[in-house]
Amino acid sequence: MNEGFEASELGRYAVDARDGRIGEVMGREGGRVQLRPVGGGREWDCPPGEAAPAPPGDVLRERVRRLNREPRLP
Repeated sequence: MNEGFEASELGRYAVDARDGRIGEVMGREGGRVQLRPVGGGREWDCPPGEAAPAPPGDVLRERVRRLNREPRLP
C-alpha cells in the first residue's frame, strides 16, 4: 500500500512493517490505514508507507496461531 490507498484494498490483509503484525484493512482515517488483527480484535493505525500486502501463507499462519490460542472445550 502507499499514499494512493484504494478502496478496493478494504478487506485485504496487510503487514505493518514497523512490527510485523498482520491485519485486515478496515479503512483509512486521518491519513492512516486502519488494520484489525486476523480473527478480530482492536484496530490499530498504520502509516500508509509502512503497510504492504500480506502474503497468503503468512495470513494463514496467523489464523492458525489465533485458533491455537483459543481455549478448548472440555
